[in-house]
Amino acid sequence: MSTTQKRSNFALLALALSAFAIGTTEFISVGLLPLIAEDLGISVSTAGLTVSLYALGVMVGAPVLTSLSSNMPRKSLLLWIMVVFIIGNLIAATASTVGVLLAARIISALAHGVFMAIGATIAADLVPENKRASAIAMMFTGLTVATVTGVPIGTFLGQQFGWRFAFMAIVILGFAAFIGNALLVPSDLRKAVRTTFRDQVKLVTNGRLLLVFAITALGYGGTFVVFTYLSPLLQEITGFAAGTVTIILFAYGIAIAAGNTIGGKLANHNPIRALFYMFLIQAVILLVLTFTIPFKIAGLITILFMGLFAFMNVPGLQVYAGMLAERYVPSAVDTASAINIAAFNAGIAIGAVLGGTVADSIGLIHTPWIGAAMVFGAVLLSAWSRRLEQNPERKPSVSAQNPQSVN
Repeated sequence: MSTTQKRSNFALLALALSAFAIGTTEFISVGLLPLIAEDLGISVSTAGLTVSLYALGVMVGAPVLTSLSSNMPRKSLLLWIMVVFIIGNLIAATASTVGVLLAARIISALAHGVFMAIGATIAADLVPENKRASAIAMMFTGLTVATVTGVPIGTFLGQQFGWRFAFMAIVILGFAAFIGNALLVPSDLRKAVRTTFRDQVKLVTNGRLLLVFAITALGYGGTFVVFTYLSPLLQEITGFAAGTVTIILFAYGIAIAAGNTIGGKLANHNPIRALFYMFLIQAVILLVLTFTIPFKIAGLITILFMGLFAFMNVPGLQVYAGMLAERYVPSAVDTASAINIAAFNAGIAIGAVLGGTVADSIGLIHTPWIGAAMVFGAVLLSAWSRRLEQNPERKPSVSAQNPQSVN
């Protein structure tokens, strides 16, 4: 392995650590809601705003702040992002009222959105073009591992030492990530091109880009219809004990990490082709889960396969969004990446709300096939986008006044 490759790998590890810290703080409130509600004297639903407002902060902040900061050197921006992240979690750890806590969550969410946008493009720039998806997958491994390992560990710390201690642990992670980025990420990164308002309009009126944003929201979000309620599914429908569910969730996390790495390799050369098959297989797995979830062995095997494909699509979706942005609006690649991050979070929000509605109305056992239907929507859109790649003269028209949006 050459010295350049080693430096790139160390830089990617620093980015992965940052993603781990950010991913942990995104979902940790879910496990801490009862503790927060009791300590601050509020209802659990009010405490739940720490989750929904965070997602809103990411959705809104990612594209807006990425665009506004596009003239900053990327490494400097990366370090400032971690400073904001540390401040947000430090305020959360010392919050004495729900208002202060919610403000802290929004501050952290703004850092999250910008990091995930520029982190993906930095990761892609660290390696040769044919390894970009794998590099993004390595960065997102931090996020995927955090989803299942960081959150249970943070929840355990909160239960043992108080919910504020869990946020302090994230602050320490943030400091470690800041130091890693400062020492390991190179300073000579390709400078982002400043995004104009006109370019932003082109992004949100370009049919091809809107198509991939919709694929992201449906394909990624569909799994969250089930994943959000995986613990009660395993306990109430399958019949596993709570302690066993914890072990299953860790195994699920390992499957997620493996799938993320595999997805990066598969999407390196033809991302939209890989995405089509990933979504198709995941839709089938979710549909099968509807019938296997009542049975322990069959249900467990199906759930592990669901985990394998859950985040497999992430690298391909980010690479494909970047490819289309480079093709149609080359001066707004970072902003396109940020909008795609917003689409990921929109998918999470839609999936979680839809899963809750299904669970309350017709029952938990119906969440898998509802999720499958959502992912199948991404299959159809992926097939459409794949056909457009094969027939470049045919593209969805969104704005007749903007020729670049349909060429």
